[in-house]
Amino acid sequence: MGDTTVSILNDLIETSKDGEKGFTKSAEDAGNAELKAVFMEGARRCSDAVRELQALVRSEGGDPEDTGSVASALHRGWVSLREAVTGRDDEAILEECERGEDVAKAAYRSALEKTDLPAEIRTVVQKQYDGVLRNHDEVRNLRDRFKATAH
Repeated sequence: MGDTTVSILNDLIETSKDGEKGFTKSAEDAGNAELKAVFMEGARRCSDAVRELQALVRSEGGDPEDTGSVASALHRGWVSLREAVTGRDDEAILEECERGEDVAKAAYRSALEKTDLPAEIRTVVQKQYDGVLRNHDEVRNLRDRFKATAH
């Protein structure tokens, strides 16, 4: 596997680790039990994605990323989430989660646009991207529902 592919996978590992941290923090700060469950499930899915991506990198002899970086987290919006959710209502937490998932969508879309991604790796990245889209839509729909009932 080329260095480019390892780099792409490691970026996705960082994105997923940042998402896991963001969802975990959101679950801790949410007041609504349904939201806590949704956020914990989001964190679990991100964690599963990390393990799957790390295994791909290892299987090809690469060195997998094992921590989300502060610079990457800041870039991806999850640091602002961790700072923003303290003392905020569930609707605000959902809005921050949606922003974090927007960044994850962009990272996966960018990875899938790389023409030199090996087919078997592209399949895994596409499957994970589909999951990111489902996460995003679930968070967006919950946000819309909370917004409608709050007013």
